[in-house]
Amino acid sequence: MKNFLFTLFLGYMLPLCLFGQQPKIINKKDTGYRGIWYSNQPSSDEYVYKYSGGLATYPANHYPFSIYSPEVDKTFFCYGGADPAGETLWHMISYFDHKTGKVPKPTIVLDKETDDAHDNPVMNIDSDGYLWIFSTAHGTEGPSFVHKSKRPYDITEFEQVHATKIVDGENVAMDNFSYLQSWYQPGSGFINLFTHYDRKVIPDQPSKPRRTIGYMTSADGVTYSEWKDLAAVEEGHYQTSGQSGNTLGTSFNFHPIKDDDNGLNFRTNLYYIETRDFGKTWHNVQGQELQIPLTDVQNPALVKDFASLGLLVYINDLAFDAAGRPVILFVTSKGYEAGPANGPRIWHTARFTGSDWEILPVTESDNNYDMGSLYIAEAGDWRIVGPTATGPQAYNTGGEMVLWTSQDQGKNWKSKAMTTHSEFNHSYARRPVNVQREFFAFWADGHGRQKSFSKLYFSDRKGNVYLLPTEMKSDFAKPIRVKRAKGDGNE
Repeated sequence: MKNFLFTLFLGYMLPLCLFGQQPKIINKKDTGYRGIWYSNQPSSDEYVYKYSGGLATYPANHYPFSIYSPEVDKTFFCYGGADPAGETLWHMISYFDHKTGKVPKPTIVLDKETDDAHDNPVMNIDSDGYLWIFSTAHGTEGPSFVHKSKRPYDITEFEQVHATKIVDGENVAMDNFSYLQSWYQPGSGFINLFTHYDRKVIPDQPSKPRRTIGYMTSADGVTYSEWKDLAAVEEGHYQTSGQSGNTLGTSFNFHPIKDDDNGLNFRTNLYYIETRDFGKTWHNVQGQELQIPLTDVQNPALVKDFASLGLLVYINDLAFDAAGRPVILFVTSKGYEAGPANGPRIWHTARFTGSDWEILPVTESDNNYDMGSLYIAEAGDWRIVGPTATGPQAYNTGGEMVLWTSQDQGKNWKSKAMTTHSEFNHSYARRPVNVQREFFAFWADGHGRQKSFSKLYFSDRKGNVYLLPTEMKSDFAKPIRVKRAKGDGNE
């Protein structure tokens, strides 16, 4: 009984003591779909920020934002919403009904009490149909939360889950995690990849913050294992993961130590590791078992050394082909600042052939944070949805959405314009888990250089684009087909 009461104390009081903030659970319907606008690192030039815009489905290191459930024939999706004034981040959830072609009014689950899109939610669905919302934090400055729907496949009402993790053999409150990617394996439960922040003391150098990537497991979504680190090289990593059956893979870069600069702005190299036994062991793509965490720049997980080429690496997505082999989608550039000087920003795929990595170019775009998603069908059809065409705010985050297709494993690509002559840049096209052709990619738009209203969109597999209604007078509405401008050859 004492242990139970102590766990309750930790779950309720520790977040309040550490962060001075408790979640504001709202559980109310909103009047329409609005995304959060966010900016990062002012640049004192015509591009205004390092990156910015409508970032409701940001960042690439959060996943998933959407999941198709065949039991109810709905694609559920969450996103970083905003209050009507655009001042605070709301964690939102809704669904697309494949039978009716309609969406309901979205549910406001939580007021995160920040405008930082790094705190965007991700979601999952367990084998009983309960919906889970993981509310991330950006580093250690704020709390993280877990919420669960009160009823299966029902977005009406959520309750807080006071999750715990194991530290030194004891259950303690799990109230801070960043960059979460949540995966579910029936019969085993949740395996979540994430980032935690610590400090690495380097001799004769100031203490540097380090973003250590790791993972945790849970059978019930409430009680989690000990956190286990995957890699801790120099100033840390960003990781982006994918799952095929029971194989969970993660691709990551690393942040080099810089004496008088932020190593996060110099992310480079490409690595890949995977587990086939729910995190018990980790291997490189050739099957060599690894001793984690990896701590050296040169290690058996290295896909390609881009640092020696002077190139930065921004990872977009990770998918698997019909043979269960990983394919990584990523962008390289010459520098972190926005603008033409650091071009070209080249999109690549890295495909494991069974013996080595084949790295091929796809196209170019104009910002390091032009993020898209990779789709690989069993028949061998490859697709990418991403903002690779220049948008109305050139060289800022996002642009016009383009559908790319390849029938020869990324050697040749054809493009099709999805949006044209837009008012704002479109950004961060995300692939649902168990993706269906009617709800294929999900993203938001926003002005690239100044705060603006942000709308939300999705596309079908053919590249047709639909706007989620910004104002709803009835409980359900059909998304609005976005027409392309005539003369683009895609009417």
